[in-house]
Amino acid sequence: MTIDKEYLDKLINVTSKAAVSSSFLVGKKDKVAADKAAVDSMRTELNKINMIGEIVIGEGSLDEAPMLYTGEILGNKNGPEFDIAVDPLEGTNFVANNLPGAMSVIAIAEKSNLFKAPETYMNKIATSKVEKGLIDLDYTIKKNISNLADFKNTDPSELRACLLDRPRHKKIIDELKELKVNVVLISDGDVSGALLVSKPEYKVDIFLGIGGGPEGVLAASALDCYDCHFQGRFIFDKDKDIKEAREMGITDIEKKYELSEIIKGDSIFCATAITDCMQIKNTAKKNQAIRSELNGVKNESKNTFITETLVTHKSSNLENIITKKIIFDNNQKNK
Repeated sequence: MTIDKEYLDKLINVTSKAAVSSSFLVGKKDKVAADKAAVDSMRTELNKINMIGEIVIGEGSLDEAPMLYTGEILGNKNGPEFDIAVDPLEGTNFVANNLPGAMSVIAIAEKSNLFKAPETYMNKIATSKVEKGLIDLDYTIKKNISNLADFKNTDPSELRACLLDRPRHKKIIDELKELKVNVVLISDGDVSGALLVSKPEYKVDIFLGIGGGPEGVLAASALDCYDCHFQGRFIFDKDKDIKEAREMGITDIEKKYELSEIIKGDSIFCATAITDCMQIKNTAKKNQAIRSELNGVKNESKNTFITETLVTHKSSNLENIITKKIIFDNNQKNK
């Protein structure tokens, strides 16, 4: 079974309107209000779609923000059944402080084909397509880098590794530097960070480290269409997290998940930029000019906004950036 292409436009509309709603709060120093704007918009638009959609990856208590909660049923209750993963506003701090990297994200899969991740952290690793067994979450940093460099017929000093800028990653960063690997640190944006391994022009060879579990599932949903390599293992630091995992049917809390275990069958992924996203440095120029693969929301006129959305649809091999015009009235702005 495949997901009908009609849902592409519907989901692009969902993330585009959520992005515009949140864009009114860019630079306003209120990440909770920005997140709520995106959440409210996304819920409203999803409920207009012909489907029975269950949120299997939603917002959670880690963000202390309004939620599209796990288990919530959305859509007009007619049409096919889908699993839905959302992050209405990835990069709340980016919006609050008018920084690049904020996006509105959604992924859908056929019913029971998207992994229900607990609201905890995940250790993950992602690269472009590689030979099976070449890169593994259980290998040392040195072995993974050595294998990747050999596979790409290059030196470790030519590789670029991306990870979240967190104190917990100090050991990994030190090891990468010792191996002369170029390190790209991002302050937030787990999903967009992982996406940087999907194409050579992004010049990121490996994404690794500990981030959000739900974001890991969203990242896997996007990378699946690009035939990338991804592995993840949930981290359970508290008894309540283990209890929650057991209740969700996770019996092996040490299990390492392959991409094919996280998402199966057909899927659609949409990520609309709120602020400029996935920035690429043009090293061919002396001034190393930076361009954005996804441009943030632009106000074309009083009530008209232009959005850019990265879209993938597995069954049709679609990987594209879609520009859309969104018209908002004053009532929508002030909600």
